[in-house]
Amino acid sequence: MIKKILIFTFAFIVSCGTISAYKKNSTKIAYASTPNQAEIVMDVGTNRVLFENNSHKKMYMASTTKIVSAIVVIEHCNMSDIVTVSKQTIGVEGSSIYLEEGEKLTVKELLYGLMLRSGNDCAETLAVYCSGSIDKFCTLMNETAKKIGANNSNFVNPHGLHDDNHYTTAYDLALISSYAMKNPIFREIVGTKSVDISFSTRNYKRHLVNKNKILSQLDGATGIKTGYTKRAGRCLVSSCMRDGMEVICVVLNCAPMFERSTTLIENAFNQYKPYKLIESDHIYDFIEVENSKEKCGLCVNRDVVIPLTEDERKQIKIVGDYPKTIKKPIKKGGEIGSVKIYYQNNLLFEEKIYTILDVNK
Repeated sequence: MIKKILIFTFAFIVSCGTISAYKKNSTKIAYASTPNQAEIVMDVGTNRVLFENNSHKKMYMASTTKIVSAIVVIEHCNMSDIVTVSKQTIGVEGSSIYLEEGEKLTVKELLYGLMLRSGNDCAETLAVYCSGSIDKFCTLMNETAKKIGANNSNFVNPHGLHDDNHYTTAYDLALISSYAMKNPIFREIVGTKSVDISFSTRNYKRHLVNKNKILSQLDGATGIKTGYTKRAGRCLVSSCMRDGMEVICVVLNCAPMFERSTTLIENAFNQYKPYKLIESDHIYDFIEVENSKEKCGLCVNRDVVIPLTEDERKQIKIVGDYPKTIKKPIKKGGEIGSVKIYYQNNLLFEEKIYTILDVNK
């Protein structure tokens, strides 16, 4: 069937919004960095890479592992379920909220302990509650990572304590974090500066303060997670939203992790702005209906908003890739093709396009 190709090149109005993910393409920006660290800045709406350095190098990631643990638990457990802490999951080495055997907390309270205070005891307690064992939970972690597209990661524990076979890449971690930030429960938890949770064996509550200083130091910060082991070094996954554009920043093995992340995020916002290229409430195009005088309208399901530099926005091409004609019956909301956004022949983003009317006769 003949494909219909429409190409537009012009400047668009700055706006905000979210769209489905596409991995490529990135623009190189010259920032100082060290050879042994890995880092990336990624747009949450499109997963477009705005800056990268060693982003596909396999690295240890310490407690930023808990980003994966948290989203797995959120997707498989009820937040209000009561968990009874067992002897098996207390006294885990490293950071802890000092859970006691027999304590009762909700899943959500344990997630706060996991993400704000990096409790390794919370990690193992949630893992066993969610899957029945640490090993089964790690299988679920790896399946979730692969589903998201993080293909160069492997998880053998839920907390990030060192294991030679426990690793990720800055790119994978950014991709996972971008996915997780689209979940409102995850977003709420990692954006919380402090919270009180149950301490059922005492007559007072635990007061948890988030270790992530970015939340207090950076305008628009929304999350996400710190991490440290001797082998991994200092690691930070941070996120920030301004003018409707949200970015994820990952730095692995970076001693000045807060300062470095702030620099990378500020540079990203200085160089990129969100541009609305296609509006969801507008008809994108019409195509002919075979053996009919009618035409069928096409639309996208969400606004197409992409971060672009000033130079890029002048050279953007929008290509409609869908049939020239369509046969009856036509079902409203049926996927018929896509629109693709190009810069200098590089595909930046692709969004599905749908029919907007039922045509049966």
